Amino acid sequence: MSQKLFSELGLSPELLKAVEKMGFESASPIQSEAIPPLMEGRDMIGQSQTGSGKTAAFGIPAVECVDATLAEPQVLIMCPTRELASQVAEEIAKLAAFKRGVRELPIYGGASYDRQFRGLKAGPQIVIGTPGRVVDHLGNGALRLDAVKMVILDEADRMVDMGFKEELDQILQAVPDTRQTVLFSATIPMHIQKMIEKFTKDPVRVRIESTVANIPSIEQSYVEVDYRSKTEVLCRLLDLHDVKYGIIFGFTKIQVDELTDALVARGYAADKLHGDMTQMMRERVMKRFREHKIDLLVATDVAARGLDVDDLEIVFNYELPHDPEDYVHRIGRTGRAGKSGKAITLVSGREYGRLQQVFRFTKNQFPRVKVPKVDELEQKHANRLVESVRGTLESKDYKAQDELVDSLLENSTPTEVISALLHMLAEEKVRPVERIKEDNVRPEYAERPQRDFREPRGGFHEQRSDPREQQQRGGFNEQPRAPRERREFSGETSPVNDQTGAWIRINVGRNAGVLPGDVVGCVAGESGLDRSVIGRIEILPTITLAQVSAEHFEQILQAVDGARLKNRRVSASPGQPPQAQADRRPPPFLGGGFRDEGNPAGGDRGNFAAPPPFRTGPPAAGARRPFGSGFRPRPATPRPERDFED
Repeated sequence: MSQKLFSELGLSPELLKAVEKMGFESASPIQSEAIPPLMEGRDMIGQSQTGSGKTAAFGIPAVECVDATLAEPQVLIMCPTRELASQVAEEIAKLAAFKRGVRELPIYGGASYDRQFRGLKAGPQIVIGTPGRVVDHLGNGALRLDAVKMVILDEADRMVDMGFKEELDQILQAVPDTRQTVLFSATIPMHIQKMIEKFTKDPVRVRIESTVANIPSIEQSYVEVDYRSKTEVLCRLLDLHDVKYGIIFGFTKIQVDELTDALVARGYAADKLHGDMTQMMRERVMKRFREHKIDLLVATDVAARGLDVDDLEIVFNYELPHDPEDYVHRIGRTGRAGKSGKAITLVSGREYGRLQQVFRFTKNQFPRVKVPKVDELEQKHANRLVESVRGTLESKDYKAQDELVDSLLENSTPTEVISALLHMLAEEKVRPVERIKEDNVRPEYAERPQRDFREPRGGFHEQRSDPREQQQRGGFNEQPRAPRERREFSGETSPVNDQTGAWIRINVGRNAGVLPGDVVGCVAGESGLDRSVIGRIEILPTITLAQVSAEHFEQILQAVDGARLKNRRVSASPGQPPQAQADRRPPPFLGGGFRDEGNPAGGDRGNFAAPPPFRTGPPAAGARRPFGSGFRPRPATPRPERDFED
């Protein structure tokens, strides 16, 4: 798709001057394709990725069509979030800087109604708002749309997904039928297509390639890490890359709060941004971040879209989002306008499935990098210190300290003095490093090959299919493999036995849906050990007993305690063999079935004796009334239809 100069798009001198001041020479692909038909007054449907310049693509025609002598709203721009509305308003203000009399006004939730009332009375020509607040102002009469010439829906699919479809329908029905309708949407699902058919007239369609098009300019990688080590690994990566300006994306508000507090406690200049903060607080944080008064912004996905910052060095995914498109929006904050950027993702055991989805969505399997080691960080700090001292020496920007130097050299050699000074400087600048499990990983675990996520149903487990099909298509295994038996988890094929093993007790069981494979994955994944250290596994209704190698008992117990199993955080403690565990269990509940004497520990339903039949007659004389006998048994013949009236 060809790019054009702004001077070739028929813009007014005021707009050309504004664009030049903003530092743009040539239009982006979406701008080159969208601006000409919009200047002609055509309706348009646009699809393009974040960071492609679509705000200017509709903002330039919006400013051009405004009559500065008419103090009424003439352009209405709808945005899904207040952050995006604020960003669009800033962009419109820059574009209208040299067009006298043109005023813009953002209106969104979380801001003062009184201030917005005053702003609307002043007669802005361009109103940028969120659907909910626009409907509020329509209802109270503060906003009139009689003179609107152009309506723009930015990220229409997201507004509908957020539940604003009714508000959008109400707004579009309130504007004149002669208006120009512009709709930008990353996707065109059925409900968006119905809106297009209902509210547009012969629209021009402009499509820029998928949102993953800009990803090659971003250097992406991921780190496999234990969930409890994430904060420490993140700090090591920040120090290794010497990050001066970056964003860290968390998944929840609580996670963002805790992570920000941890980073500030370690000496990083960090602040947070999420939906529980007031609008004033969020604007203050963004102002400080844009002015480089803070180095790191820890944010939820509320900031992934509509966050416009320049020269962002790196993006960290502290936890992956569930939607792979949100991942693209996150890392799209860096590497903008043709610049390079970095994106590093921290992946723990429960996130490998999401990482596989990202690989498929982006059609790019980026590499895994190792957790930075302590000696590697120390070497990096030393190199930076040497470069800093060398730069100061070359610049001659220091005060001579001849007397102090002579005093130090009286009893020491120059090498000793310099070594002591460098040691003191390094101690002042280096942050403390905590020891984590990844520092003691076995060599064969650390050097294992990167997993291949490209198989349609792959991931970390081999794709299972008919061996004959694999042999016919020349699959990875030419010889049919015998089916895997469930006895693998019984201890019969494991070297761990009653003499070499110890038992751990996990506080979830069959009632939580736990299967033997879940236990094996949890123990092996959290401890970093091979599955051969696991022996028998006994899954009871509320607990699970697992036999593990006595040699690694403490390591496994510490790793599993606090881990997640079947989406539940579990606790692990030393356990006893199943028989001993069963001997300590309370007697069966009176109202339930009776346990088979041959299997006091219970187990599957097949191990329970059938309950005695209901008594159908009155109890014998002198006999105690059995528990639950007040319930009448269901008779063999159906009751009359109106039995309840008897």
